[in-house]
Amino acid sequence: MPIPDVQSGRDERRIAIDQVGIKGLRYPLPFADGDGAVRTIVATCNVYVALPEDRKGTHMSRLVELLEERALPGATPLSVAGLRGFVEDLVERLDAPGGRIELAFPYFLRKVAPISGVASLLDYDLRLTAELLEGRYASTISVSVPVTSLCPCSKEISDYGAHNQRSLVTIIVQPREPVSVAELLRVGEDEASSELYGILKRADEKYVTERAYDNPRFVEDLVRGVALRLAADVRIGAYAVEAENFESIHNHSAYARISRGF
Repeated sequence: MPIPDVQSGRDERRIAIDQVGIKGLRYPLPFADGDGAVRTIVATCNVYVALPEDRKGTHMSRLVELLEERALPGATPLSVAGLRGFVEDLVERLDAPGGRIELAFPYFLRKVAPISGVASLLDYDLRLTAELLEGRYASTISVSVPVTSLCPCSKEISDYGAHNQRSLVTIIVQPREPVSVAELLRVGEDEASSELYGILKRADEKYVTERAYDNPRFVEDLVRGVALRLAADVRIGAYAVEAENFESIHNHSAYARISRGF
C-alpha cells in the first residue's frame, strides 16, 4: 500500500508562504576561496524555499539532502562564485518559485608574524547568503574582522603612550562579480591601526605596538577607510561597513556604520 504524501497535497486557505525550510542545521562542508585551497568548515545552515499558495507543505528532507550531497567525498566545494548554482539547485529540486540559503561559519587563515615569521591560525566570522526569487538572483558576503585601533586623540594629548583597544570591523557586500573572502578581510585589516595575529614573539609585539601608534584610527576613520576601498571596487554593487571599538578606558563601545546601495 503506498504511503500518503501529505506535503504534496493542496491547501485551500490560498496563502503563499515567503520562506519555509530548515534553520540552525550544522553541517561539515568543503569551502574554497579565491586561492583555490579547500577547507573543511562547519557551517550553521538555514535553507528556505517559497511555497505557492495551493501547496500544503515542502519536503524538508530534500533540503538536508542538498547539504549532504555537498559534504560527500569528492563533492565540488562551496565557493562564493558557486552560490548561485547552489540556490538554483535548491529551487529546481523543490519545484519552488524561489529559495534562499544562509551559511554562517568560522573561517581560519594562517598568518605569518611580521618579524619572527612564526605562523599561526586566526579565525574570522563569515556569513554567506544567496537568494533566487522569480529569476532574480542576489547574494551577500559578510566578514567580521578583528583588529587593533589606537585613539588619535589620546596620542595627541598624552605626553607618552596612547590608549588602544581591540575592534571589530564588519563588512557586508553585494557583489556584481565574485569577490574573495581573503580580499575583504585584507581591506578591513589594512584600514586598522594594526592587524591581529595568533602568535607574536617579542620582536613582533614591538612591531605591532609601534605600528598601531604610527597609525591612529578613530572608529569613524575605520568605516570611512573601508568604505572608500569598497566604493572604488567595480565588482561590488552595494556595501555596508560597521566598526565597534571595545574601549579600554570606558565601559562602553564606540560605534560607526556606513551603508550604500542596499
